[in-house]
Order: sequence, then structure tokens, then C-alpha cells
Amino acid sequence: MSSVNIWFEAMRPKTLPAAVVPIMLASSLAYADGAFDWRAAGICLAFALLIQVGTNFANDYLDGIKGTDTEARLGPRRVVAAGLITPCTMRRATILVLGFGFCVGLGLIPYGGWWLLAVGVASVICAWCYTGGPYPLAYNGLGDVFVVLFFGFVAVGCTYFVQTGTISRELVLLGLGCGLLVNNILVVNNYRDLDEDRAARKRTLVVLLGRRFAQIQYYVSALLAGAVVVGFWLGGSGPFVFLALLPVLYALLLGARLSIAERPLDFLEALKGSAKVVAAYGVLFSAGLVLGSVFGG
Repeated sequence: MSSVNIWFEAMRPKTLPAAVVPIMLASSLAYADGAFDWRAAGICLAFALLIQVGTNFANDYLDGIKGTDTEARLGPRRVVAAGLITPCTMRRATILVLGFGFCVGLGLIPYGGWWLLAVGVASVICAWCYTGGPYPLAYNGLGDVFVVLFFGFVAVGCTYFVQTGTISRELVLLGLGCGLLVNNILVVNNYRDLDEDRAARKRTLVVLLGRRFAQIQYYVSALLAGAVVVGFWLGGSGPFVFLALLPVLYALLLGARLSIAERPLDFLEALKGSAKVVAAYGVLFSAGLVLGSVFGG
């Protein structure tokens, strides 16, 4: 493989929609509320993508040097563990990408105020501490909390705020629905890696509470994301938002398949499907919000 292909693989491009969808949803809500600002939205998108890539690099580096990723891994290979990129090089790349992302995020201060500096610092620190630091979140059952918080409430909330200057109940609900569906990708990932994580003493929620809990968590998260759609309809967003229930129904089907998954291919399909659910939810919910505002709900 060429070095370009190796670095592209390390970026984990299939995870990037999880960074795009919160920005899309928040910006669509801002549009529906008559306050969309493409400049602020663009900066949020660039920041989110850079932090996501930096987090992926950090995970690859830290799991690689800890020995968490081995040849027995069922999921996609990790470039540090596979010896394709040296730990030193990956560490430098992680610092570079996260540092650049932080600098890009500074462009949001004129839109939202200096308090966003704290959000930027927290995002960079948590990107590293997800799998690193003295108390790595992913190794101590807090990975799910991190995902729902940052991919839901923080990403959606801050993107909306820098465009509108306000926070609303609907925004909190939107952040919850988005965060829970993005986290279902992590649920599948940890469900698949149960044995490997247990051997590496990586205490994910699946390791701590078992696969049955993970199945219930997956279903409940999908149902709550669907309830958010219904809540927006009840709040006057119009019937177009019901489009977002289609990927929620598919998520419930994936949950049923997850309970009988055994082969690596089964887990791969569940993982791909969960990512598609996030993307479709983001696109259809966003379209519903925009169409509802155009046609007057």
C-alpha cells in the first residue's frame, strides 16, 4: 500500500459521518429558525472533522502501544498495531491534527464568545483521554458517555448556538437523538470486541454489563431517537420530519440481527448498517426540518 492509502485508512473515513451529522442537524434547525449562518456552520464542520480524525489517530496510537489491538482483532486493522506507521510518527500526527483543529475552532469565538475556548480545550483533551491519560474513558466504561455528550449535546448545541445565540428544549432533544444513534456504532464495535477487550482489561460497558445489556441499549437508543422525531412533530415542525423514522426502523432491524451475530461478517454488516442509520437520520431529519420551514409546517 502507498503511504497515502495507509494514512487514509488510519483516518477511518467510515467514521466521519458521525462528525458531519451533528453539524448538519443543528444547522438545519438554525435554518428552520431563520438564523442559518454558513460561515459559522463551515467552521464547526471543519473543527468536528479534524477532532474526529485526531481522535482516530490517537486511538490507533494508544491502543497500538498498549497492545489492545492484536492479530486476533475481528474489526478493521489498526495501522500502528500492523506496523504500517511507527508509534512516534502517529503520535506526532495526532498532535498536529488536534492542534490544527483547535486553531480552526478559534474562528468560532467571534460568533459565540470566549467560553467556546473551554469547549475547544475540552474537545482536544477528551480526544486524547478517550483511550489515553491516567484514566482513559474507553477503558473505564465511560466511552458511551463521551460519545453521547460530544457527538450529541456539545456538537449539536454549540453549532446551533454560534448561529443563533440561543439554546432551546428542542435543541437538547435533537442532541440526545443524534448522540444516542452515533453511540450505537460504538455499542456494535464493543459488542464485537468483547473477548479482545476483556483480555486487554478494557472495561467497556459491554465488558462490565454483558452483551444482553448492549442489545437492550441499542434498542432503547434507537427508540429514543425516534421519540425525538415525534417530539419535533408535536412541537410544530411539520410532518416531513417523519422521514427520519425510516432509519430508526432499520436500526431496530439491525438490533435484532446483532443478537444472532457470530461471524466477523455479521458484525461488519451491523457496524456498516449502524453508520448508515446515523447518516440517513441526519439527512432525512435535516430535510424534514428545512421542508417544514419552507412549507410552513
